[in-house]
Amino acid sequence: MRRMDTVSAPRVPRAAPPSPSAAGRRLTGVAAMLGSGLSNQTGAAVGALAFPVLGPVGVVAVRQYVAAAVLLPLARPRLRSFTWRQWWPVLLLAVVFGTMNLSLYSAVDRIGLGLAVTLEFLGPLGIALATVRRRLDACCAVLAAAGVVVLMRPQPSADYAGMGLALLAAACWASYILLNRTVGTRLPGAQGAAAAAGVSALLFLPAGLLVVVHRPPGAWAAGCAVAAGVLSSAVPYLADLLTLRRVPANTFGLFMSVNPVLAALAGRLVLGEGMGAWEWAGIAAVVTANAVSMAVPRG
Repeated sequence: MRRMDTVSAPRVPRAAPPSPSAAGRRLTGVAAMLGSGLSNQTGAAVGALAFPVLGPVGVVAVRQYVAAAVLLPLARPRLRSFTWRQWWPVLLLAVVFGTMNLSLYSAVDRIGLGLAVTLEFLGPLGIALATVRRRLDACCAVLAAAGVVVLMRPQPSADYAGMGLALLAAACWASYILLNRTVGTRLPGAQGAAAAAGVSALLFLPAGLLVVVHRPPGAWAAGCAVAAGVLSSAVPYLADLLTLRRVPANTFGLFMSVNPVLAALAGRLVLGEGMGAWEWAGIAAVVTANAVSMAVPRG
């Protein structure tokens, strides 16, 4: 028998369902995030195909050129109006940007794409975990550390130089995030990022010329390097601009967690790299640590 209350409870108004336009924008943002990750990791794998001819230095040089060619016309930085207070973080950002890409691609050449990107991912994960003081984040840090221990465990085939390069890329990525914040507060729009990309391209110009002189690339190697620049620099940059206007920052960070998995898959499909159960367990630990930290709201 249904109970009849003499006094009816006040009705709580239901939250209005998201409008079709808002839902469409969020769906577009999610698609852009996935597309950005796939493009970035596929570009890195395609770039690795050119390593036998150009080496990591040559591929990274081309990537820097492509990034500058995309960002400078879009942002149109007013370089002559920059003050020293604006220039010094831009110059540091350029050095960090180039070092990050060079150390990552050198690590990919030695230890494979999946492991290199997973270790590099510790940079932004460390920044995210260092800014909060929750027990949950401490647990996530322990989980991520356990994943790193698994990935870097001693074994006959372990390439610790490659792992060290990937960790250097992680430190550079963390520095890149912090410097980007500083540049963003001192220069409007994407002027700082574009200027840094231009300076980084200039820094890699001598290296690119040396590679071309000593090891002239064929059409295949040059095409792979250019494709890496487009897929790993131009497409992700434009996709991220689209994404950040449509999804919350924590959702963006959550979807970034899939990058190590996408890198491992791209390495498998494009480069034929195989990983064992232990490697997948280490990647899963790092990815889960970031996903949980991002998914649970901060109090």
